Amino acid sequence: MHEFASGPKKSYYGKGDIIAYRLRRQGSHAGVFGANVLILIYGDVFFPTYTTGDNTSLIATDSMKNFVQRETMNFAGDDLESYCQFLAEKFLATYPQVEGAQITATQIPYDPLTSSSVSYVPGGPDQAWSRFELTPQRVVEIRSGIKGFRLVRLNGSAFQGFVRDQYTTLPDIANRPLHMWLDVDWTWSNTQMAFSQGAIAQQVRRLVHETFDTFESGSIQQIIYEIGTNMLDQVAAIAAVNLEANNRTWDTIAEKGDELGVYTDARPPYGCLALSLKR
Repeated sequence: MHEFASGPKKSYYGKGDIIAYRLRRQGSHAGVFGANVLILIYGDVFFPTYTTGDNTSLIATDSMKNFVQRETMNFAGDDLESYCQFLAEKFLATYPQVEGAQITATQIPYDPLTSSSVSYVPGGPDQAWSRFELTPQRVVEIRSGIKGFRLVRLNGSAFQGFVRDQYTTLPDIANRPLHMWLDVDWTWSNTQMAFSQGAIAQQVRRLVHETFDTFESGSIQQIIYEIGTNMLDQVAAIAAVNLEANNRTWDTIAEKGDELGVYTDARPPYGCLALSLKR
């Protein structure tokens, strides 16, 4: 079930995996704006379709898909927050029977090969995203994030001193090669701060990279705490942050001290570690 900042819903419906690529071939903002959109709507007027099959007020999910893809042509910006707001406001204006809409857009990144902005390659693996919930009365939520960080550190990561009992097989490790996946999301200090043309997401991305690169840690928990506190310290626009990391450290095939090693992908069980911080 999806969650709504406005509270639990008796029913909701919508369309997911709506893909749109807007190609701007000329001008200072030339490039690829790609997004994967999920639109969910709710309202009492839609409940009869569940109880009696009465679709009188129902908006077909295929129409939602067409709306998102065609209206992307009319979106003038380049950031996900403005894109979600644009779609939500236009959708509620088009369909007044809707009591509320939640739109989530996940970046499909493409990076230019050169400064000419003629040729592009897929970016990532991390992807920025934004979620916007709107009713006719108010903006309920603006939340943004970056998912899919893949981070490898060759040394400077330890894990030792943990509880040892009959179930423990892991040795104390003073210096390990760490492979960590990370998802981060945040809420905003005020609504207007959310619309930065993507600058805040870029700042967060740099902070994650810099902290992971420079901070020597005794656990993944300590790493994500350092990342989270740096975000709150350095980005005034962020009110609260959630972080979830996966320990995907590779399995060892052979090592020659701390100098050299050969590894393979970790087995399916992985550690999951999360943290929420706010001002």
